[in-house]
Amino acid sequence: MHEENGIIYSDNPEPMLTVLEVRHMYSGVYLLKFSNGVTKLFDTTLLEGEVFEPLKNPEVYENPKIEYEIVTCNNGEIDCAPEYMYEHGFVYNTEDVVSVA
Repeated sequence: MHEENGIIYSDNPEPMLTVLEVRHMYSGVYLLKFSNGVTKLFDTTLLEGEVFEPLKNPEVYENPKIEYEIVTCNNGEIDCAPEYMYEHGFVYNTEDVVSVA
């Protein structure tokens, strides 16, 4: 049981989803590790709107940072909700990656 905004619920609250690690892979695609242990690829070209226009510049999308467990770019001027990145990301399973020796 938990209370949220003055309302009593009978279940346990879900932990907030956050990004623990981010790595730029190629052309605006990030490899993200989430707090629930899932790793996904996220394509920044899916982001629309004026605020995301700077992501068309490689100097901006190639240097993502994590601030307060959220992926940011352009000195913190661009961010995206971890929930959105999780929902619109593609599962990345390292067991599926073929090693070339």
